[in-house]
Amino acid sequence: MKKYQLIFKDLQEKIANDTYPVGSYLPTEAQLCQLYSASRDTIRKAIKLLNQAGMVESLQGQGTKVVQRQHIQFPVSELTSYQELVDKLGMVSRTKVLAVEKVIVDDKLALKTGFASKSIIWRVRRQRQLDGVAAVLDTDYLDTRIVPKMTTAIAQDSIYAYLENELGLDIAYAQKEITIDQVSDTDKLHLDLGADKHLVSVKSKVFLGNTRQFQFTESRHKLDKFKFVDFAKRHKKTG
Repeated sequence: MKKYQLIFKDLQEKIANDTYPVGSYLPTEAQLCQLYSASRDTIRKAIKLLNQAGMVESLQGQGTKVVQRQHIQFPVSELTSYQELVDKLGMVSRTKVLAVEKVIVDDKLALKTGFASKSIIWRVRRQRQLDGVAAVLDTDYLDTRIVPKMTTAIAQDSIYAYLENELGLDIAYAQKEITIDQVSDTDKLHLDLGADKHLVSVKSKVFLGNTRQFQFTESRHKLDKFKFVDFAKRHKKTG
């Protein structure tokens, strides 16, 4: 990782933990150069990344102001993992693995997930903290016949990176369902919901290139943190 990227990451952390709270200004370029023993060009590259991440605003003659991050655009039509989105947008995020366990699918779970009743699957539950706020609760179910091994370390890092890079799986497509749900007791336990009564639930059945389902996941998101977007193209009639 280059020095300006390391400085960017450090400044992200300091904004997230309120060393530089919303509404305040970052130290001047000269002060940052001294603080990080870096050139002005390196500092400007780091600040540019902060601008692109929507965390600061550079104001002519005033400095670099820390601003409230706007809604994060989550691409509905793309099969993108949470970690990939975090890396792409340069978000300050932490993952807390709540559970990694094997479960036997009962009739109710079979109806929900699409896995056969009495089959054995992994259940992985993770809390995602975004800018210091518990904003996402992910529950993943994975077919143990396709994914024979699952550990806390794998879940802590990136499950998709493990599936593609270690197991060589061809993750191809997903069927998604997005709803506004009432907050459950489990949501209250693991998310910073405040007075919120509803959240966004994204349920996905995920398939390999051979059309075999290997995963079902449900991600429950705070309403004020994410904006779900899609790109729609009209197919014109011919003749």
